[in-house]
Amino acid sequence: MPTLTEELKRELAQTHDEFKNLVRTHHDFEKRLAELASKTFLSSDEEGEEKRLKKQKLIVKDRMEEIAREHRARVGAPH
Repeated sequence: MPTLTEELKRELAQTHDEFKNLVRTHHDFEKRLAELASKTFLSSDEEGEEKRLKKQKLIVKDRMEEIAREHRARVGAPH
């Protein structure tokens, strides 16, 4: 499965509202996961949060890829 190129990611973030929101959400998840990863010890609540965030981050990324595939099919470009 092709991954998003930075060029296509920028284009979609400027022209597709849902994609723009997904990028922001994905970034927020990454930031929180980095905060959790920097801790020496995670509480059981934090462990649960980490697991939930990882799953949600994957769901968001999958949707971003789906939007990119739909865009490629519509414009016929090999981005």
